[in-house]
Amino acid sequence: MTKLEELKSIYPGALVWHFGDSPKLADELVQLVLSGIKTATCCSKNSFQREYERGEAPCAGSYNIILDGTGQPVCVIQTVRLQVIRFCEMTRELASKEGEGDLSLEYWKEGHKRYFEREGTYSEEMELVFEEFELTDIL
Repeated sequence: MTKLEELKSIYPGALVWHFGDSPKLADELVQLVLSGIKTATCCSKNSFQREYERGEAPCAGSYNIILDGTGQPVCVIQTVRLQVIRFCEMTRELASKEGEGDLSLEYWKEGHKRYFEREGTYSEEMELVFEEFELTDIL
């Protein structure tokens, strides 16, 4: 039994995914989770809806097995809260929960604008699904 299979038996129904859109970003962001700095993430509402249709979207209380950039499980998080917010309405407090850069709203906006442009969904008015989570298991 692989480590991932073992985790799926411990956390039945857990979603399996990695942060970001590249192996390098996945590794950087999961390290922020492990250090306790990153306690939230977000995605475009469009991508969340696609995940939901495939049965792969988190909900409050759900467990998530987080992979590193090589696809190996690193930790388990539990979704605490989901909320919809527009990109232009992001606050400093919420942005800092993502744990990136200097934790400022300006850093968050710059990095996430580039990310959503790569995804093809960026707009100042775009809706985001903002997910807050707790680290429950380090592997």
